[in-house]
Amino acid sequence: MSGLLASLSTAATSLNAQSEAIAVISNNISNVNNPEYSEEKAQFNNLGMVETEEGPTSMGLTVSVTQDRSPVLDRMVQEQDSLVSGFTAQQGILQQAQAALGESITSSSSTPGTASTVNNSGLGSSIDAFFNSFENLAANPTDAGAKETVVAQAGVLTDRFREVDANLAQAQSDAAAQVTTGVATANNLLQQVATLNTQIAGVDASDPGSAVDLIDQRQGALEKLAALLPVSVQEDAQGEDTVTAAASGGGNVTLVSQGTVSNALTYSGGTISAGSSALDPASGSLAGAITASTGPVQTLRNNLDSLASQIVTAVNGAYNPSGATGGNFFGSSGTTAGGIALDPSLTSASLAAGTGAAGDNSIATAVANLANQKFSTSGGDSIDGTIDGFYSNTASGIGQAVDTANTQVTDQTNVQTIVNNQRSSYSGVSLNDEMSNLMTYQTAYQASSELFATINNMLSAIITDLTSTG
Repeated sequence: MSGLLASLSTAATSLNAQSEAIAVISNNISNVNNPEYSEEKAQFNNLGMVETEEGPTSMGLTVSVTQDRSPVLDRMVQEQDSLVSGFTAQQGILQQAQAALGESITSSSSTPGTASTVNNSGLGSSIDAFFNSFENLAANPTDAGAKETVVAQAGVLTDRFREVDANLAQAQSDAAAQVTTGVATANNLLQQVATLNTQIAGVDASDPGSAVDLIDQRQGALEKLAALLPVSVQEDAQGEDTVTAAASGGGNVTLVSQGTVSNALTYSGGTISAGSSALDPASGSLAGAITASTGPVQTLRNNLDSLASQIVTAVNGAYNPSGATGGNFFGSSGTTAGGIALDPSLTSASLAAGTGAAGDNSIATAVANLANQKFSTSGGDSIDGTIDGFYSNTASGIGQAVDTANTQVTDQTNVQTIVNNQRSSYSGVSLNDEMSNLMTYQTAYQASSELFATINNMLSAIITDLTSTG
């Protein structure tokens, strides 16, 4: 009878083991579309044999849960997330800057970095219209309508300069806000990783191998963090991750150690810091936003400032060659794109076409000729080349930057897809495999259940016989 009791116990452990295995399969199936989930597997462990009066007897089965997770593929996914997010952040800000110009800019080649064609429809058209109005005034120096057109086109030009500069400043402000928000999100993710470290270490200490769901959550947090800021991760013997980031002066700064956020992130003056150490992120959306804002967008603003300064200086020099007080066309103090303005005393009635008698067009002609004049910074000018050529190169530059960003996003996204597919084929959930395993475990469960019932019936029959005999 003791043998039957031992067999009954063995059947019971088998029932429990198959039930736990079915639960693992159910969990896999329910997470088939969860990108942070790594396939779990039921690992059956033999509890061994013991010697009894009836001979060696099995102690039954237990089940532990293992995971198909590759640290190498996880690291590759984090790297690609960081690269794609960085290029995408640059792309968005650069596109916003290009839109601020109001120009139609098309690349003349599919190769990034090649010249772009600028079809003036924004600031460029306003510059052309301004000098064309002076050319028309030179042809009609006494025409009141021509003078009104000059003043009107000049007003449009100054408004357009200031509008473009304000929009570019807004793009930079948006980039800074994006980084500030991203830093706050990154700090929350660092805290999540630290908390999960503690939970994983605690669970594994009491029940080794049972923290797989927590590990999935931590990996998901690390990948979200990598999209913001590239990090390095090292797991210790207790299963806790140490997270570090590259410092600007070389070496690494520890962000998370075991269950503690060692150095929280801050952002100020275009620099991301961890504690007292400035960071030097090479990718991620934080770096992408900063790079675009302080690089191409700032260069664009600087070039427009130089262009506005050149127009103000050159036009005032041609319009008021003697430098008479109150005789300028543009306000002499507004020599930036954001500050350019007409001289307060200028009206269509006071506008002069020439310095001589009625019909003199010398001033209008001098201003109109500025459109074709070549300037040189070596000669003390603010720009090199003609006004229209300098502006076209400036607009083309931001167009090339956008085209490069677009290509980088496309190419890196393709690489990201390949890496994600590699990891998915290694650790993702396959419904076909899960259904096959589910049928296997259900069949084993049914067999164990029938064995348990048979032994139970036999024991009941023995007990009944003993009772009636007694």
